[in-house]
Amino acid sequence: MVDATQIKEHAEVIGADGVHVGTVDHVDGDRIKLTKNDSPSTEDGQGRTHHYLPLGLVAEIEGDTLRLSATAQNAVDMFEEAE
Repeated sequence: MVDATQIKEHAEVIGADGVHVGTVDHVDGDRIKLTKNDSPSTEDGQGRTHHYLPLGLVAEIEGDTLRLSATAQNAVDMFEEAE
């Protein structure tokens, strides 16, 4: 598991396939909160929202980039909403 203190605000999050997933807002416990601006629109048309990814998906940190162990599409499928 990576050291969460190394994750920088506004770092790019990319899937294992190199495809952009989002941008880090901040680390929230054991999850990464992504920025609203980089979030897909919600299905109900109410605009953008924060999404979260499990910290365990981070395979490595390369400067200002987080590379996930999952592909971008798999990561998007795992998005969690705020509770």
